[in-house]
Amino acid sequence: MFYHLLKHVLLGPLLKAVFRPRIEGLEHVPASGPAIVAGNHLSFSDHFLMPAVLKRRITFLAKAEYFTGPGLKGRLTAAFFRSAGQIPVDRSGKEAGQAAIREGLGVLRRGELLGIYPEGTRSPDGRLYKGKVGVAVMALKAGVPVVPCAMIGTFEAQPPGRLVPRIRPIVIRFGEPLDFSRYAGMENEKAVLRAVTDEIMYAVMSLSGQEYVDRYAAEVKAEQAGARGGKERRLPRPPLG
Repeated sequence: MFYHLLKHVLLGPLLKAVFRPRIEGLEHVPASGPAIVAGNHLSFSDHFLMPAVLKRRITFLAKAEYFTGPGLKGRLTAAFFRSAGQIPVDRSGKEAGQAAIREGLGVLRRGELLGIYPEGTRSPDGRLYKGKVGVAVMALKAGVPVVPCAMIGTFEAQPPGRLVPRIRPIVIRFGEPLDFSRYAGMENEKAVLRAVTDEIMYAVMSLSGQEYVDRYAAEVKAEQAGARGGKERRLPRPPLG
């Protein structure tokens, strides 16, 4: 109920009026039945812009931090994501990843659209990073198509750390569904999972035009955070003599 109110009455019309996103390839999203929409992740606003333009409801696997933040802001954010039907994902370990896969498969078994950001986190610099194989596991286990999606312009509109988005041209581009039925029954083969994930990321890259980095975004973010921390801890040199 709240999802449709948010999309059609509250947030959806506002986003469309402000950003006026150009939508390309919307016909590639199946009108019914289960499917995965796998997109790049450049901005917090991605969570709202993509659902706003789709004709069907989509459920995203959202990071658990959105549901457990402190203070009033945290409670409001958690209430929003829960009301919109989003699923919290604990990203702290292997078992947590398995739980996320089970939740995603549940969405697909109900014949719904599942939204995934295979990079696992927002890009720190606007480039496209290596995808995690969870998207491949779900695609093969559920036997569903994967629709690649490219968000273009959202990094410039709302880069990391910016609360209020800039008003900039936004393009949301959907590609032709990817069929992985040739790998049916091979969801436990690591090489197959990597090949499927890389094919999905290549399709996203082709749609977005981003530079690709063959590393996980979370690793790069951790390095950047460590470098910043190192600078903060650097002590002044003692005087000479």
